[in-house]
Order: sequence, then structure tokens, then C-alpha cells
Amino acid sequence: MKPEISTEKQLVLEEEIIEKAKNNPQAFRAIYERYYKPIFLFVLHRIGQKEQSADITSQVFLKALVNINAFTFRGLPFSSWLYRIAVNECNSYFRKNKRARLVVLEDFHVANLYEEMFGENFQEEMKARLPVILEKLKPDELQVVELRYLEGRPFREVAEILNITETYAKVRTYRILEKMKKLFVGK
Repeated sequence: MKPEISTEKQLVLEEEIIEKAKNNPQAFRAIYERYYKPIFLFVLHRIGQKEQSADITSQVFLKALVNINAFTFRGLPFSSWLYRIAVNECNSYFRKNKRARLVVLEDFHVANLYEEMFGENFQEEMKARLPVILEKLKPDELQVVELRYLEGRPFREVAEILNITETYAKVRTYRILEKMKKLFVGK
């Protein structure tokens, strides 16, 4: 799943829709229709169950609608705010149900991760070890790796979703990559 790339024009139009939704809840429908599917898939890739993912996605949009007046435009797509709510709802679900976090790994998702850690000099057996390495990461570390490399989000959006600075998102990412490298080589 590739994140949306917003042009300046799209961001301006989105900001207008959000402002309308702040004054008229009926205008929120356009936001819901635009973002329901990507948010649902985001949640589904973490939860792994369609019915539960649909319930969580509904909660995301309900919270967004109820709290839309708290949203402030920062030059990022509104979806970043929705993803932050979705992350929090998923985390709440995992805590409440004591369930394990699901990570969807496909070859095309992990190419950037391997290239970032090892350049082009990675071996095929490392691919087989990735699920084991990911299991050894803390949930918040896994979340950073997933947002940045498995979903391809820019650092700025990762920062917005996790409610941290962009600089800290970069620092955390590279620290996690170093930890993963050590786990791969067994140090």
C-alpha cells in the first residue's frame, strides 16, 4: 500500500473540505468517502480480521468527526491525522484484547528496508530471517519500520502519524535499523 502523494492544489482543496466539515457535519461525508478504504486497509493489515477492522475503522471516523475542530492544518494530508487515530485505535485494541500484532510482509514491501540496511549486498537467507527479526522489535519500533518501509511513508508523515518531530522520526528510524542489522548478523 503506497501512501497518497498530495500536491499543493490537493492540500488546498482538502483544507477547504475540512473547514466546511468543521461547520457542517454533512460535509464530513466527502472525507469519509475519500479515506475509508485506505484507513480500512491500514487497520486490516494490522488486525487481520475484516469484521474487527471495519469496527475499528468506524471508530476512527467517529473520533475524527467528533474531534474535527481540534484538527489544525500543517501542510500534510488530512489522512496523516486519520492514520494517527487509527494507530491509537489499533494499539488500544491490542492492549484490550491481548492480541499479537500482525505484520503483512510481501517482497515488494521490504525491498527498501533491505536496501537501507545492507545496500545491494544482502543475501536471500536474510529475507527468510526478517519475520523473526521483526518479532524481536518493540511494538513502537515495529510501527516506525512499518510506516516508513512497508508502507513507504515520508519521514514527515511518519512524524505526524506518531505525533513526534520529523527529526526524531529520522533518528528513531536509523536507530531501529542499526538494531535490526545487529540482530541480522547476530551481535
